[in-house]
Amino acid sequence: MSIKIFSLLFLVFASIPAFSAGGKIINPMTDICWSCLFPIHIAGENTTPKHKDFMKYNKKICSCPGGVVGVPFAFWEPSRMIEVTRTPYKLLSLGGITLAKKPLKQGVHSYDCWGDKSFFHVHYLISPFLAILDTGIDFVCTENVPFDIGYMSEFDPFWNNDSWASLLNPEALLFGNPLAQAACIGDCAAASFDRPLDKLFWCAGCQGSLYPFSGHCSHPSGDIQTSSLMVHRLLAKLASLYVVKSFKKGEFCKKTPSRRLRKTAFKTQLAYPKAQTKGPCNALGRSGAFWGAGKSPPLSGEEFVYIIWQKKHCCLDPVKIAKKVATGGAG
Repeated sequence: MSIKIFSLLFLVFASIPAFSAGGKIINPMTDICWSCLFPIHIAGENTTPKHKDFMKYNKKICSCPGGVVGVPFAFWEPSRMIEVTRTPYKLLSLGGITLAKKPLKQGVHSYDCWGDKSFFHVHYLISPFLAILDTGIDFVCTENVPFDIGYMSEFDPFWNNDSWASLLNPEALLFGNPLAQAACIGDCAAASFDRPLDKLFWCAGCQGSLYPFSGHCSHPSGDIQTSSLMVHRLLAKLASLYVVKSFKKGEFCKKTPSRRLRKTAFKTQLAYPKAQTKGPCNALGRSGAFWGAGKSPPLSGEEFVYIIWQKKHCCLDPVKIAKKVATGGAG
């Protein structure tokens, strides 16, 4: 199915009310904080000065394999969604449809003699919103891929078991000590100012420790905090499996995998149950105290959909752009 046909179908279904208890069709027109697209850098200059960005771009000209010489272009792109739910197989962003009736493990939120415990399932959805909306940027810079489901924790036994998760990431044993956890205080402060520290890869900012890469949280301090931690964990888990790719600083040609998540390359925005439609979007690890008030209603506040914004780089080829404009974007 071509991306334009799919885009039309997506917009049609996005206008239909949710048909299951909990969840909704995420509408790219009303549920996305489009101001999070900014700032936009061209040739190293911030063309939207009222939108500040701590990342610096010094290149004026870029070159890529194939003889492409152009202008460096950088912006934030909403390209993925992550669902956090207690109901297995439930796709919140597709209206709350459930794919199976007999779950492997039900999400929990309980209290016992050892303290508060919780468990969430997570889903990773490929959702190229700029291409879906058929914007003018997509033909030169954004991913031309269809909507798809990239990961569901219900089919991953490592997400259900902390011990098994440690087999895939044994380095987690190195960071379960007070000294390593104390370092996360600095990451929390930095993330709250939109500058998470990539070197402290075991930290999830104000959400605490990133490990283990599982759906269990031993001491949750609120649904917003816990769901944000699940989003961060999933991105880090997929990065450790070389599934999530991102741009290195100064690279404008292609994404590259990194076993340690480049936290500075991602931001999040809540789209359900209450859409965060005004910026700024949230750096990974940013405290929910800055943006989470009123976002978790009592009856529907235990399931969440997050839009994942990724820093997008590309080398704008003036020749290619001229050809596209001349042909009306065809081809």
